[in-house]
This record gives sequence, structure tokens and C-alpha cells, in this order.
Amino acid sequence: MSATASRPTDPGRTASPRAERFARPLLIAFLLAAAVDLAGVLAGLDPLHLVAKPLLMPLLAGYAAVRGGPRLLIAALLFGWGGDVFLLADNDLAFLLGMGSFAVGHVCYLTLFGRGRGGARTRASLAAGIAYAVVLVVFLVLIWPDLPAGLRAPLTGYSLLLTAMAWRAGVLGRYAAAGGALFLLSDALIATGIAEWPRLPAPDFWVMLTYIAAQFLLAVGVLTAARTAVDGDRGRGD
Repeated sequence: MSATASRPTDPGRTASPRAERFARPLLIAFLLAAAVDLAGVLAGLDPLHLVAKPLLMPLLAGYAAVRGGPRLLIAALLFGWGGDVFLLADNDLAFLLGMGSFAVGHVCYLTLFGRGRGGARTRASLAAGIAYAVVLVVFLVLIWPDLPAGLRAPLTGYSLLLTAMAWRAGVLGRYAAAGGALFLLSDALIATGIAEWPRLPAPDFWVMLTYIAAQFLLAVGVLTAARTAVDGDRGRGD
């Protein structure tokens, strides 16, 4: 996920025409990096994954920045980058550090979503909140016995934060709502791997696909809401 009642972006955050000319190249670079990363994961080519994965969130953050995106969105994406980098190392400490970085990113998203559309606080759907809560409780009850003891508490806390973010994302429309849901799905796929549950073929591919789509849709949702608010301001000023 401003103090003003007219827009969800930072005060004075508008995209200059000079900056916006970099938007398309950055978006294309992000999509290319995503394609290379997914191809590398699917083909089992670790060097491609190691090179492409750390490029994803900086490129998406750059795209959001030149589009005039809120600083909280850019911060959330960069904390996601921190999580991506930590998770490249295969050990428990790196996993916890990566989870912590993602958690800070979710706090950024939650703060942003708390401002709702146009900077006004917006209530998230109660029905969606209940549905997310039920899914979370059922999932935790089922997976708890199969999780390593040392990861149960951190994963539970992180799951609560992630579920809250996914629920609140809906206040910014369907793109952000879909992004929040996909983020939850991506991390659920990671958790099932940790618990050594049966997994889909090429599990890392599905984790990365849902994660990349989640961050992209969250960014698009925030940018769309910001642009709608700015256009509304201009319409009222005419």
C-alpha cells in the first residue's frame, strides 16, 4: 500500500513528461527479466535465475517511480527486492531475513492501502475479510504439524500480516485485489514446500510466476488509483 483527501500519492508526487519517457523501457526491461527468470527456473538453469531475479523489483520500482508512484509503493517493492536477494541463499537465517524484508514491504502496502482511494480511508469488504480469515486459519491448522518447530511462530506472524495486506489491497480495485491474492498464493506454495507437502510439477516456477504477477498487479493497482485521483482533481478544477 497522503495526508490530503484528494489523492493517494505523496503530496506533490506527479510524473514529469521527461521522467515518463523512461516508463516504457523500464516496463519492457522488467517483463524481459521476468521472462528470463521464469525460463531459467523452468529449465533448471540456476545462473539465469541468479542474474534475473535480483533485477525484477528494482526495475518495477523504477517504473513505478517514473510514473509518479507513491513512495510507499516504491519502498514496498524495494523491500521485496531485499527478500528476493536473501532467499537466493539456501539457509534458515537467510530465509528469516528474507521473510522479515517482505514483512516490512507488507507494512508499507498496508499503510498505503489504509489511505484508500483518493486519500480517503476506505472500508475493505467484510465478506472478503471473513473469507481470508477462514482460509488462513484452515491453512495454518493443516500445515502446523509439518512445519519445523523454529519456523512455526515466524511463519504464523508473517502469514497474518500477508493476509491482512491481501485483504486490504481490495480497496484500490481489482488489480490490487488480484495482486494481494496472488501474493498470498505464492507464499502458500513456499510454505507447502517447507512442510514437504506434495507439490505441483516445477514448483519454483509457479512460486515465481505468482509472485511476479502479484507485485506487478499491486503496482498497477496503486498507479491506476493514483492516476484516477489526479484526473478527478483536474476535472473538479476545470
